[in-house]
Amino acid sequence: MLAQQLLNGLVVGAVYALFSLGLTLVFGMHRILNLAHGAVFMWGAFIGYFAVTLGGLPLWAAFIIAVIGAGMVSVALDLFVFRPLRRHQGDEFGTIVASIGANLILMQLAQQATNAQTLRFPFGIFPVVFFNLPGMRISLQQIVILAAVAVIVLGLLFFLFRTSLGSEARAVAVNEQTAMLLGVNPGKVYFASFFIAGMLAGAAGVILGIAFNSVTYVMGEAVMLQAFVVIVLGGLGSVLGAVLAGIVIGMIQTLTTAYISTELSDAVVFGLLFIVLLIRPNGFFSGIHTEYRVA
Repeated sequence: MLAQQLLNGLVVGAVYALFSLGLTLVFGMHRILNLAHGAVFMWGAFIGYFAVTLGGLPLWAAFIIAVIGAGMVSVALDLFVFRPLRRHQGDEFGTIVASIGANLILMQLAQQATNAQTLRFPFGIFPVVFFNLPGMRISLQQIVILAAVAVIVLGLLFFLFRTSLGSEARAVAVNEQTAMLLGVNPGKVYFASFFIAGMLAGAAGVILGIAFNSVTYVMGEAVMLQAFVVIVLGGLGSVLGAVLAGIVIGMIQTLTTAYISTELSDAVVFGLLFIVLLIRPNGFFSGIHTEYRVA
């Protein structure tokens, strides 16, 4: 029973980590706390759903379209919300308020498009196959989720620390003016970072929508709350910290739900956040693998 719950927590935590990486990426590079990230996550799930139901596409094609579509939604947020604020040298508080407004607009659009209904993927969209292992039962869906998250995280690490554009992005994160003097185009970096952050959110949205077979216009709000805990515990700007914290939070939430109470799962998670901040204000994983920080 315990092994089964740990497996379930690992799967949930992997999705939390995938979602939180987008927040971590944008904050680490540009010091922007994008509170509309949950809406991008939600729109990724909607795009995937409509690609399957209206477009008649197979799941793998719908997933790709959803990921790209969510990336473009994120880029649009930067173009129409954050870039004008940068031009007028807006402060961090103004950026947060603007992202809240953008989040509400995106949610209202989704609400009107779906009449506030809960949408569900067609039955059998993903093969229902289970494998029995000692002490647990793992589904093909869980295996695919873990594999997909692992590949995406490794791809993000490769981009950030093994490509020229990733080096330019980290240079902008350290000092944008100095990076410009060295020939780096900040506009290209902003486009890439927001697009990748949106792709990560979109991937998480489709995965979670299929896992729970539920897509709603408010689905991003609960995940955003968990993501705040993840990025704080992981250390702001830390890629590996966000992954580790996401897995830990997913396991704690799953074990609390299974052995204590569903109603107390969020209380336990946020209580843990409070305790950790008292002991390590910079995050529990802030000192681990600092070479994998965005900035």
